[in-house]
Amino acid sequence: MHQPIRWFEWSAEAFETARRENKPILLDIGAVWCHWCHVMDRESYDDAEVAQIVNENFVAIKVDRDERPDIDIRYQLAVSAMTGQGGWPLTGFLTPEGKPFFGGTYFPPLDSYGRPSFKRVLLTLAKAYKEKHGDVVEQAETVMNMLHRAESSAGRERVSPQIVDHILGSAQSMFDARNGGFGSAPKFPHCSTVDLLINRMARTGDSDVGNIVVKTLEKMARGGMYDQLAGGFHRYSVDEQWIVPHFEKMSYDNSELLKNYVHAYQATGTPFFAAVAKDIVRWVDEWLSDRERGGFYGSQDADYSMDDDGDYFTWTLDEAKAALTPDELAIATAYYDIGETGEMHHNPTKNVLYVKASIEEIAVRSGMQAERASALLDSAKQKMYAARLKRPTPYVDKTVYVNWNALCISAYLQAASMLGLEGAREFALKSLDRILGEAWDEQRGLKHVIAYSDPQATRRDTTGFLDDYAFVGIACLDAFEVTGSMTYFEAARKITDYLIANFYDEVDGGFFDAPKAAGDGALGALTAPRKPFQDSPTPSGNSASAVLLLRMHALTNEPAYRNRAEKTLQVFAGLAEQVGIFAGTYGIAAVHLFRPHTQVVVIGKDRAAEELYAAAIAPFALNKSVIRLREVGQLPPGLAETVPALPGAKEGKSLAVVCSNFTCMPPIGDPDELAKTLHEVLGR
Repeated sequence: MHQPIRWFEWSAEAFETARRENKPILLDIGAVWCHWCHVMDRESYDDAEVAQIVNENFVAIKVDRDERPDIDIRYQLAVSAMTGQGGWPLTGFLTPEGKPFFGGTYFPPLDSYGRPSFKRVLLTLAKAYKEKHGDVVEQAETVMNMLHRAESSAGRERVSPQIVDHILGSAQSMFDARNGGFGSAPKFPHCSTVDLLINRMARTGDSDVGNIVVKTLEKMARGGMYDQLAGGFHRYSVDEQWIVPHFEKMSYDNSELLKNYVHAYQATGTPFFAAVAKDIVRWVDEWLSDRERGGFYGSQDADYSMDDDGDYFTWTLDEAKAALTPDELAIATAYYDIGETGEMHHNPTKNVLYVKASIEEIAVRSGMQAERASALLDSAKQKMYAARLKRPTPYVDKTVYVNWNALCISAYLQAASMLGLEGAREFALKSLDRILGEAWDEQRGLKHVIAYSDPQATRRDTTGFLDDYAFVGIACLDAFEVTGSMTYFEAARKITDYLIANFYDEVDGGFFDAPKAAGDGALGALTAPRKPFQDSPTPSGNSASAVLLLRMHALTNEPAYRNRAEKTLQVFAGLAEQVGIFAGTYGIAAVHLFRPHTQVVVIGKDRAAEELYAAAIAPFALNKSVIRLREVGQLPPGLAETVPALPGAKEGKSLAVVCSNFTCMPPIGDPDELAKTLHEVLGR
């Protein structure tokens, strides 16, 4: 708002102005957490000379990629096709109709980094639009044709159980045996693929798969991508060793990583994984939670000013000395590898905190008991975190996005059940109730945003996108399982049915990323239909929708849910083999399709019921769900005919019943017997 650029929001008004004045459109797509977006804002868009060039020659539109992912993905594809690169800030040049003819990412104020200055780019493209108008229009038409054809690449190969093997094989071939993770720098977590690996490890006991899981999760959590003081993960690692991160911290990364560590704890029993999971919850509770109203915030910035690069999170040796006693310093510097020279290029004295050696190794080298060294490290961590809190703090984006909230709600519910975190359970349900109360309307559907970071900001009732529906539907089913409340099941069913009616392609299968009716008045590249398939970085909307449909089928025995899920997976079967680890959620959906769905219904209020519940949730399997009932009551139609008739349940006896493929076994009252039964059923 403070900039001298005459910015428009994405709107019919902006496009009409461009047509009326016969000016090309300058499209700037960025994000609150994007460091180079802030740099380009300061260097160029705050500059009066740049503003004059823009205002005289262009109609300028600014878009927040988190608020409008549908706009962002199309122009990312367009710019990548033209230049071979994408990212943020995304700088697009469009015809007045919104058709892209040139683009890039960050442009510097002066010719540098092998890039032309932004002023030179602006003047060159303004001149080209006027003097080579025909060429510009031809280029724009070529790019738009590419966007329209992009979805036609989806094949029609038959979906089969072997697709999971292909995805896991891709992960195994890309596995970095030295550092964990997949591929080389930069490194991203690929959470859905990790869950797929955990599922295979838990079911088969494959030691090679187990090594991939354990090494990857251990290396990430001991590296600098993990916030060693506050908990929680940064967005990704710049290097292959997980040491130097991009320092922004996203709610959706932490929700999916929380699931990974909870599931790894289920599968291995390793306390370290449980500790990391609890630490993620601690950080999200402290920094990304609206404790009063419920709801999870979007992200925390990497930087507190334009001139730093992770300075809030990193340490010089002198800063550590100022915060610690000599004994604490000796342990902390050895444990976190804090020295005179650190890892940050912009300030070589700055150290990223990562685990260099185990506390046992350090204790031996220091000639002290491990308990003493551990106590000193704990004290050092507390003091360093307290000192860090006194620094200027990176901005927290308090926007409440519906899709990201749903991911966090599901993660919190899973962590609460497995780790006994009652506070996490209560907050997750409180947050889901807020989403259903403020974002959902049976006639109008879901919103994408229910609260903005700036309370004075203009509220824009952005229509919900595909992943809003898929993720919220899944979160409602998760809430139904932990509470037994049919209110959550009915919400899931209504959201699922709305999703099918408004997003599903009944002709070719698969789901569009935006409501079908929205295409009638679509602007610019939004006229190109899109069915999102890859995990990038959140779970794929189509694959998550298939998971939702298959879970609904398992509870209702309504074939239409399963048929649409299978047809959706069919659309992308060929592509899944090609993209490998970026199809992790697709692989999870395939597990739901081909492995028998298994439900454990636990009924009772006493300690015996809690012991049965603990036995039921203990083994990890993607195709297993546990429904917790305090007493016999209403259930979804797929289970209703069997469970209420259980002998003894109505008399208050605590029982568990295992159902698979709509067939329920005799009731079980002994936790050990339940564990044995589940081992047999899930291993088949």
